[in-house]
Amino acid sequence: MEKTIVFKVGTSSLTQDNGSLDRIKIARITNQLAQLHQKGYQIVLVTSGSIAAGFRRLGFEKRPTKIAEKQASAAVGQGLLIEEYTQNLMKDGIVSAQVLLTQDDFADARRYKNASQALQVLLKRRAIPIINENDTIAIEEIKVGDNDTLSAQVASLLKADLMVLLTDVDGLYTANPSVDVTAQHLPIIQSVTEELFEMAAGAGSSNATGGMTTKLQAAQIATKSGVPVFICSSQKDTALLEAVTQTNKGTLFLADDHSLNQRKQWMAFYARTDATVY
Repeated sequence: MEKTIVFKVGTSSLTQDNGSLDRIKIARITNQLAQLHQKGYQIVLVTSGSIAAGFRRLGFEKRPTKIAEKQASAAVGQGLLIEEYTQNLMKDGIVSAQVLLTQDDFADARRYKNASQALQVLLKRRAIPIINENDTIAIEEIKVGDNDTLSAQVASLLKADLMVLLTDVDGLYTANPSVDVTAQHLPIIQSVTEELFEMAAGAGSSNATGGMTTKLQAAQIATKSGVPVFICSSQKDTALLEAVTQTNKGTLFLADDHSLNQRKQWMAFYARTDATVY
C-alpha cells in the first residue's frame, strides 16, 4: 500500500534574508518531492510563503504587518508561489494542485468530508496537492492560524503515515539552542505534555509566523489522530528524502496507540462549541 506523507514547509525555508522568495530553495524542495513521488509515495505539501512571494510586487520594501496589506500581498503571491511549484514539478511530469483552506472547511462536517474526498482523488490520480491557508479572505474567526496546525489537520484528515515539519532548526531542544549552549536535543518524544510546551521557544526567524510552540500543538493534533510527526531542518539538500526514514537529525513524535477515528477527530479538534455544561 502506498504511504502518504504530509510535508510542511515554513516561510524561513522558502525565503531569502530580505523576506522575498528564494527560487533555489523552492527548486531544492520540489526536486526532493519529485524523487519521493517517483518512488511511489503519495505526497502532500503544506506551504507557507504567499505573502513573501507577493509583498514586493505591491511595492512594499519589507513584509507588511497590517492585516489588509498582508491579505493583498497573499492575493498577489499565491499565484506566484503555486507557479514556482507547478513549473518545477512539471519538469518531472508531475501534476500539482492548489488547495486553499480555512478553518471553516474543517468546522463544517460536509466541507470536511468534501475536502477529504477531493484530496483522496488527487492522490489517487498521482497529483501532489499543494495546500495553504486562504490568507486573502481568512479573518480571525475562520483562520486556522498557522500552517503547522493546518498540516496537522490535513495529515489527520488523510490518516497519513507520516507528517514532516521542516523548519530552520533540527528538532526539539530543552531550550533555544541559538541562545543557550547547554540546550540538549530530544530525538524521540513519547507524548506531548505541558512540560514540553513550557520548554518550547518562540519563533526562530523574523520572516516566520510560528515557533516551536505551534509545532508542538500540531504534533499533538496529529499524534492523537494516529500520525507520527518528524521535525527537522530544511537546510540540507536531502532533508526531505532523509526525513521519510528519519535518518537526518530531528525529533520524532510517536503516534498515540489509541488514535481517534475521523468523526471523533472532527468533534475533538474542529467542530464548533455551541453550548456550555454547568
